[in-house]
Amino acid sequence: MTAPHTQSSSTTGSRRVSAALWVAPLCWIAVLLDGFDLVVLGAVIPSLLDYDAWGLSTGTITMISTFGLIGMTIGALVIGTLTDVIGRRHALLYAVAAFSILTLLCAIAPNPFIFGLLRFLAGVGLGGALPTALALVNEFSKKQGGGSASTMLMTGYHVGAVATAALALVVIEPFGWRVMFVVGALPAVVLIPLMLRYLPESPSYLLAHGKRAEAEEIAARYGVELEAAPTSEAGRVEAANPVRALFSSKFLRNSIAIWITSFMGLLLVYGLNTWLPTIMREAGYNLGASLKFLLILNAGAVVGLLIAGGVANKIGPRTAAIVWFAGAALFLALLSVKVSFGIYVMVFLAGCFVFSAQVLVYAFTSANHPPQIRATALGWSAGVGWVGAICGPILGGVLLGAGYAVPWGFYAFALVGLLGAISISCTRTMAK
Repeated sequence: MTAPHTQSSSTTGSRRVSAALWVAPLCWIAVLLDGFDLVVLGAVIPSLLDYDAWGLSTGTITMISTFGLIGMTIGALVIGTLTDVIGRRHALLYAVAAFSILTLLCAIAPNPFIFGLLRFLAGVGLGGALPTALALVNEFSKKQGGGSASTMLMTGYHVGAVATAALALVVIEPFGWRVMFVVGALPAVVLIPLMLRYLPESPSYLLAHGKRAEAEEIAARYGVELEAAPTSEAGRVEAANPVRALFSSKFLRNSIAIWITSFMGLLLVYGLNTWLPTIMREAGYNLGASLKFLLILNAGAVVGLLIAGGVANKIGPRTAAIVWFAGAALFLALLSVKVSFGIYVMVFLAGCFVFSAQVLVYAFTSANHPPQIRATALGWSAGVGWVGAICGPILGGVLLGAGYAVPWGFYAFALVGLLGAISISCTRTMAK
């Protein structure tokens, strides 16, 4: 008599597992597009400098890079905040669609001004994708707050970067730099239809907006524990005005420390990815070798992320972030030592620490904010971080222009890593 019930339970469980398998891969691919954008400008800069039709200088390219990062700052702050208002599913869909269309248009830009404008607009869409994807994946993960969900998601960021650097080695010389932007837009052809069909809305968002039945149905279908809706007056105020909550006495200390740390983290990420090929070429390496450094740097990032997630689960994302920023400072300083043997190993180890450090900031942010303001907290962390991302290429450009990039550029970036370790150590773990 129990067989039908057993079969029904088995079928329900199978459907739940099947549904749950979609969230992480879809968000991972969305973040992979972020990884494409992380590297693509750095990969094409040498070709743009040699593109006679535009006659670009280092200063002009720095300005174009800055335009894109300003767009990302706006996107992270605005879309990250709107995510807690319009829903995480819709926010991610709009962000991916906007970025992909505008990236495709970069391939046919007729002049540097239009190219820079399109990079700015694409940045707005792209800037909102990362915090939204992080919020979704953390909510649908089995273990929230440890860091493994964030770090696993962010492997997509650096797999995208590695793939882009590798692709640049193959396609730029025979086909030109424009084809890179065509390739960057192609994943959306498959990704957006899959997201429309399989990506669920956040149960926490639904609960915060009074849609309990829908939230319970999605939580049951995806096999996740439903986070409690805000019941206190303070919780309802946070849900109604998530930005104000970040500035309240309860969260202000962490907000400031997280923003400073994120600023330092993304300064490192974008400063190195924008200028590393050019700096290495200044140091005497040819174009092919300098692009290999970019590839190896981001390959190290993928390995570092896989290790950092497990470490964060054991010692907590805050402590892990302190260790990782300190490690980044150490290995960036060591890159200034001129060695003919082992330079690729040094670049790989620098990548292991530099990029994982910033992801651990996101993991800490997610774990230490309630669901009704989590996406906003992640958006502001990323948004303020993008200001650092703007400063990174500027810092590298200034050092290159002044002729001090080798070796003083590595010392400057090492100092940034040290400041990141100090600032994240000023945070406190919030009680559940």
